[in-house]
Amino acid sequence: MTEATGTAPRKRLLIRTWGCQMNVYDSARMADVLAPLGYAPTEAAEEADMVILNTCHIREKATEKVFSDLGRLREAKQAKGGDMVIAVAGCVAQAEGAEITARAPWVDIVLGPQSYHRLPEMVARASRAAGAVIETEFPPEDKFDHLPETTAPQGVTAFLTVQEGCDKFCSFCVVPYTRGSEYSRPAEAVIAEAKRLVALGAREITLLGQNVNAWHGEGPDGRAWTLGRLLRRLAEIPGLARLRYTTSHPRDMDDDLIAAHGDTPAIMPFLHLPVQSGSDRILKMMNRGHTADDYRRLVDRLRAARPDLALSTDIIAGHPGESDADHEATMALIRDTGFAQAFSFKYSARPGTPAATMAGQAAEEVKDSRLAEIQALLRDQQAEFNRSRGGMVVEVLVTGPGRHPGQMAGRTPWLQPVHFDGLANLAGRIVPVKILAGHPNSLSGAMAAPVNTEPRERPAA
Repeated sequence: MTEATGTAPRKRLLIRTWGCQMNVYDSARMADVLAPLGYAPTEAAEEADMVILNTCHIREKATEKVFSDLGRLREAKQAKGGDMVIAVAGCVAQAEGAEITARAPWVDIVLGPQSYHRLPEMVARASRAAGAVIETEFPPEDKFDHLPETTAPQGVTAFLTVQEGCDKFCSFCVVPYTRGSEYSRPAEAVIAEAKRLVALGAREITLLGQNVNAWHGEGPDGRAWTLGRLLRRLAEIPGLARLRYTTSHPRDMDDDLIAAHGDTPAIMPFLHLPVQSGSDRILKMMNRGHTADDYRRLVDRLRAARPDLALSTDIIAGHPGESDADHEATMALIRDTGFAQAFSFKYSARPGTPAATMAGQAAEEVKDSRLAEIQALLRDQQAEFNRSRGGMVVEVLVTGPGRHPGQMAGRTPWLQPVHFDGLANLAGRIVPVKILAGHPNSLSGAMAAPVNTEPRERPAA
């Protein structure tokens, strides 16, 4: 503590984040946990007193990027005379804690995604320890109960984790091993955090979970709520205009959640619903628990409830055992469904997963060829969807200034980035924009009507 101010000396914290939106949320909460210790954010490694790499273990390339970054941080730490705390967090830390300390002994802290509420204690231990402090067990206490209620503003759009872990055990996926079994936060805790985010300026909140539509948190009445019921309750918060959720599993898209898409206007007409493959044989090998036609029927039900619904998905090319016919079945499902966005990857073996030791591992050139075909089709579908918005007047949530002077940027209900000429005071407003052109990855438009500069809020519930 300093005598002049009675506060902790100011220190600099750099957090680098890979992977999913949940990692983005986790990084923000790690910053919140460390703020009382005097840590303030920086973007420069050379001036950082502490660096946290919040990692993703989904693909091998992401893991190797972590070790490359650690090599560069070693030099930065040496330049500061060793006066830098380096921490590796997230799923790579959970899966490969011992390997991290063996390959990069200059790392001070290794912590899994269930342990970041213990960061202040770990920082103190690291200052006294001769070796790395490692926390990769699944602690018995709920980390959410130990996080500070105060949080830094996320901006106009915000993430809120409501569910963690997964019990599905898909053949290719490390999440059950790095994030543990499914856990749902209580409804009241979620609602309270959502209200805090709105008070800090959020107009749109995306609920996060590895398997978010499996959420079944305890409600105020002591009974388990569905995600649909939670979304309806969140939609009543004054000032909260838009709701989204990701990532979903087809097996957990229940009747109530489908109905919520039709009866709750705050739920945006855009859904990320991973299918992974269009081949029933491969879906069975993946342990997905649904068929390609199950997915098609589910999409039909969702679009019946919300006719303007747009879909995003995940596709894996070259899962072990995949044949040319299986690949063609995936192409057929993509053509039948029509996706506004998609994430597609070639299969990458992750240690400890069932698929890593399956027979029929595809050659890299086969995976590359199939992925190229999948991505070409998906790019065409995304470009066509963006073009189809041309001439429409859509409500755009303004997120801030655009790339050019006098330009604003925002998001459509379908999560498309849009740039349009506008005043500098529109951030956080929802404004009508006429879409003039659809581009492969974004839209351009013009203001369609005069703007009320006051936020549009619902009456208090």
